[in-house]
Amino acid sequence: MTRTFYKYHGNGNDYIYFDCFEERLPYPWRLAQELSDRHFSVGGDGIVLILPSETADARMRMFNADGSEGKMCGNAIRCVAKYLYDRKGVNKKRIAIETKSGVKTVFVRTKRRSGESYSFTVDMGAPSLAPARIPALFEGDRVVGHPLLVGEETTYVTCLSMGNPHCVVFGDDPDALDLGKLGPLYENHPAFPERVNTEFVQVVAKNELKVRVYERGSGETLACGTGACAAAVAAVLNGFADRNKQITVHLKGGDLTVVYTGETVLLTGPAQFAFQGEVEI
Repeated sequence: MTRTFYKYHGNGNDYIYFDCFEERLPYPWRLAQELSDRHFSVGGDGIVLILPSETADARMRMFNADGSEGKMCGNAIRCVAKYLYDRKGVNKKRIAIETKSGVKTVFVRTKRRSGESYSFTVDMGAPSLAPARIPALFEGDRVVGHPLLVGEETTYVTCLSMGNPHCVVFGDDPDALDLGKLGPLYENHPAFPERVNTEFVQVVAKNELKVRVYERGSGETLACGTGACAAAVAAVLNGFADRNKQITVHLKGGDLTVVYTGETVLLTGPAQFAFQGEVEI
């Protein structure tokens, strides 16, 4: 069977997208493993299925490169909104997309002359701070600047969920870190029963962060929307950034902006179409 795929990325966080409105995709977890290989296949951080929804304009399912299914992806949902707006005739400035973390609203900005969508703000909802909801095995009602033994070193972490679990570590320039070594130590730490995404963050200035992300199931990615949100929320909780102010997050693939109101998190960034093709499945 031959299926058309669409390659989109948000700040370099690239996924392979399949339109499943008319025809479902068999064994998506296996396809994520096969198609994500950057040397022998299409290449990407995983695959995303765009499906019909009874409660929203569309439903999104995303699978990481290792085949595991994620609940939410801040970059992928912007790309789904772009696909719906540009290709499926969902010409709304507010698009509702169902995810495993609930229905999210994406606000669309378009170019005046062409009408093409180019920038997207996602209402990500409120972060979950309670350890049991992350999940993370810590005492207390939240994990902010908490010591954690990782390998042979004690680090201080702030943990939360943005629909998926995150562990934020503040320190010096993250470019100096060996994420190939450090990332798996956090991802598979026994404190995180469902594994964890880890953000290594340098505070550049008030409301300005530099971040590298190690995603569970995918390894280091050029950008992570939920990771940018987690880093921004953690910065507010630790006094490095302000509520209700725009926080600029510098990622390897480009910049995202985040506003944390205390009740919800607003993520703004681009989504770009790269190419389309066909693949035998």
